[in-house]
Amino acid sequence: MGYSKQAFIGISWMSAFRGISRVIAIGRSVLLARILTPAQFGVFGIASIMLSFLEILTETGINIFLIQQKENIDKFVSSAWIVSILRGILISLTIIITAPIVVNFFNMQDLYRFLYLISVVPLIRGFINPSIVKYQKDLEFRKEFWLRISVYLFDSATSVILALILTDAISFVWGLIAGAILEVILSFVLFSPLPLLKFELNLVKQIVNKGKWVTAYGIFNYIAQQGDTIAIGKLLGAAPTGIYQMGYRLSTLPISEVSDVVNRVVFPVYSKISDDKHRLLRAFKRTLVTISLPVSILSIVIFFLPKEFFDLLLGPKWAEVTSVIKILVIYGMFRAISGVSSSLFLSLGKQNFVAGMTFIRFFVLAATIVPLTSTYGIIGSSLSALLSVLLELPLIGYFILKIFKS
Repeated sequence: MGYSKQAFIGISWMSAFRGISRVIAIGRSVLLARILTPAQFGVFGIASIMLSFLEILTETGINIFLIQQKENIDKFVSSAWIVSILRGILISLTIIITAPIVVNFFNMQDLYRFLYLISVVPLIRGFINPSIVKYQKDLEFRKEFWLRISVYLFDSATSVILALILTDAISFVWGLIAGAILEVILSFVLFSPLPLLKFELNLVKQIVNKGKWVTAYGIFNYIAQQGDTIAIGKLLGAAPTGIYQMGYRLSTLPISEVSDVVNRVVFPVYSKISDDKHRLLRAFKRTLVTISLPVSILSIVIFFLPKEFFDLLLGPKWAEVTSVIKILVIYGMFRAISGVSSSLFLSLGKQNFVAGMTFIRFFVLAATIVPLTSTYGIIGSSLSALLSVLLELPLIGYFILKIFKS
């Protein structure tokens, strides 16, 4: 059975979702940039980094495991749900307990209320029905589009309305909570089987055993992606953090979205044809071309946009954003292209390959971020991120040759 048509349809639907959601995201950022200050954005950014880090640190790889399965996944749903709930409780408690440490580390007293409120988000997300992965596994991307766009619109609308009322970045957290509640409700209304409070140790062991490399990959990838922001927050303060995050978002968002859309679709497709290496290689080559062409074009366009464009878009208080955009757009281009390999490796159960390549990026960033940021400010942070992805490429090439050498 061929999957080219389904993949094309899937990419179309996911592109529509990404396009709509990112237009909303840019509009929301531009609107709120005129209401909130860079420092407010920076404080929320640090709180969201804390949440993301703990989610990655406790990642079980449940969704990846379920998509990789050739058999029916219904028997895994209840056990996966229990693991997800326990993980949500663990993350929530950890955020609350470590809040004083995080506040003292960044020296931002306003972080307390953000951290305590954002701790509710993983607690709610833990109750999402694992059967929700079936849309992606079964290549039903039209249905996934409507599910995800509904959650995203609800999240965004809540954030914007509350920001206009409160003029406070805490509205972002309320948006995350609103979106999480809606996703839990939809996961029970739309998907079956419904999970039960049933714990089967042998099934949990299968999930955890496969997920250990996903956890390692997630930790390395998170630090490699967020280490620059953490360093800026510690060394330079809240305002530079907000400026850097805005520059990162604007310069890499349209590029990374091309890669994210395609990879989300091709991962389940690759999983279905993973037993046929010749067919898999052809699909991988097509994917690489599909991503490289639009990414290169978008990179060139963003790179040559004049400084006046960004000044007009964001306003004068964000003038420093343009200093990092040209570097980060190159970073985003290579990340988008190299990211194609992750879906390939995961479809073959090579989570250790993904962890290995991400470790290189993490190691380079860890070695260069502090000296470069201390010397050159947010421009140095951008250069550190770029170096990390460039030095990751040779190992990715080696792994691909190892898979297809026969």
